[in-house]
Amino acid sequence: MEQLDETDKIILRILQKDAKKTAKEIASQLKLTTSPVYDRIRRLEGLGFIKKYVAILDKNLINKSVTSICQVSMRYHNEAFIENFEQEIQKLEEVQECYHLAGQVDFVLKIHVNSLEEYHDFIKYKLSKIENIGVLNSTFVLKEIKHSSEFYI
Repeated sequence: MEQLDETDKIILRILQKDAKKTAKEIASQLKLTTSPVYDRIRRLEGLGFIKKYVAILDKNLINKSVTSICQVSMRYHNEAFIENFEQEIQKLEEVQECYHLAGQVDFVLKIHVNSLEEYHDFIKYKLSKIENIGVLNSTFVLKEIKHSSEFYI
């Protein structure tokens, strides 16, 4: 794997904060010319350091203000059940993140909905329909203290 030099890291930090920054703006900030910065960005994309560019939405303005962290424990832990769960969870638009864990809980889901009633319906008509779920444990976010999509590099 190719190593990142300090300029690459600075470019990645800048783009994590604002992916709309142009190569020209980044070059100006780094006191470099535009072409090498543009080339570095394309190289970082090509190497997979930059996976994609996204817009981060305000969950309150799009009516997804209720956030739940849902812990899922499976009844049986064979490969077929785990793969089925992973495939089915991909289909659920309410699920923003899903992590397969080691320990007492098998999966943790981050779910966004508009209301507790919508969450109830999500659990009753969607999530609980996935085969082999043993225990669901839901907690609800009261206040978001820190939210970042940036990695420290």
